[in-house]
Amino acid sequence: MFIWKSRTLVGRRVEAAANATEMMRSTIGKILVRKTLSRQAPYARKQFSALIQLDYEAPGIPPLTPEPKKATDAKVTTLPSGLIVVTENASSTSTVSMTYPKAGSGEEEFHGAGAAFVNKCMAFKSGSDMSTLFIYRSIEDAGGFPFASGDRYGATLGYTVPREMASSVIHTLAVDCSFEPWDVRDAKKHASIEAEEAGNSAQIVLTENLYAAAYGPQTVAGRSYYTYDVSTDALQAFRDHGYGLNGSVLAATGIPDHAAFCEEVADMLSQAPAGSPSKPSAFAYLGGESRVYAPSSGYAHVALAFEFTSSSAVANIIKHMLSIVGAQACLQGFATKGLVGVYGGTGSADASGMVDTMTTVLTTSPSPDILKRAKALAKFDSLLAIDGGSKSLAETMTATILETGSFTTPADVAKRYDAVTDNDVTKALATALKSKPSLAAVGDISMVPYHATIAARFN
Repeated sequence: MFIWKSRTLVGRRVEAAANATEMMRSTIGKILVRKTLSRQAPYARKQFSALIQLDYEAPGIPPLTPEPKKATDAKVTTLPSGLIVVTENASSTSTVSMTYPKAGSGEEEFHGAGAAFVNKCMAFKSGSDMSTLFIYRSIEDAGGFPFASGDRYGATLGYTVPREMASSVIHTLAVDCSFEPWDVRDAKKHASIEAEEAGNSAQIVLTENLYAAAYGPQTVAGRSYYTYDVSTDALQAFRDHGYGLNGSVLAATGIPDHAAFCEEVADMLSQAPAGSPSKPSAFAYLGGESRVYAPSSGYAHVALAFEFTSSSAVANIIKHMLSIVGAQACLQGFATKGLVGVYGGTGSADASGMVDTMTTVLTTSPSPDILKRAKALAKFDSLLAIDGGSKSLAETMTATILETGSFTTPADVAKRYDAVTDNDVTKALATALKSKPSLAAVGDISMVPYHATIAARFN
């Protein structure tokens, strides 16, 4: 009995000791867990903070979830004033440009040389009850960058702004210029500086001489574009003729609602000069030679061109085809409105051989592989211009409207090139080579053959 009780007492003591040990272990474990959690808690709160959402769009920085880029979808409308409005809706910024196809130097009167050039420099000058300062400030306040350009075939002025400001300063593109004396003075000064810079560029001088050779140096198409000694009366007469809405093209990129934009344009330009319904003048091709002898340069620049009357798509293909054929001789094909040909530059001693190579390149029958490559390059150039920024897109839209009267999508541009056959290209080039060649040479050109010698090679 005593033994049993003693055993029971011992067992209870052992069990109590085990329970105490377990409780101690549990307490120590809880303390350690609490210490561990207390150390980790600050980091845990930072890692899982809910102060901002992961998809929160902060102002002033690029969006986290930008809209996917869309293909250009263009629409065209002719307003009652005769102004052609073409817009597209995919560009992230808006370029709005007004092109006046009758404001090129090819539209000048014989006694009004320089009227087109100086009028281009009169862009955004005082008129329509607005001062020059007000016009530029208005464009600047809209976040815009103005630009202006011109050549023998027209003049363009416009601006690039955020999309939401596209229509806010359209009225600055069709100002009824008041020809304030200080504006005319500044425009002529600007023109003189630009003309001096052009005279220092061998490529620009060569281009001007190529037009002189093609159309005659005394014609409005052949004489130099960079002339600025013109009277104010001639400037005003030219502007009245060339800077009207009728027949002009207003191109705008990044416009979501074409119909609403056209309504705004019609309202804002309701008081703009209407212009005449006449078409731009056509240039009469002559073919000839124009040379500028500058022996101190030690280098000869030569361009050889022919009359071209086919589409711009075929012209671009021929340009690339000539560049491919003449690549080993460092010759480059070129195409502009009404002309197609090759250009090259070399040391004066090699000028005669270069001209021989130019005639060979022009008369070489291209292989199907070369034509395929040329077509691919020409199509790529056109599509790249569409995707090259809002200003480049606006220029492409305008050029296409002036040539074909329509512009819809890049797919349609690609189809224009896909529709051109090898026979179309070879036939167009053969037709061009039947015209009288136009030769322009600038620099140390004592070894460059004269026009009669070169013309005989194409008969």
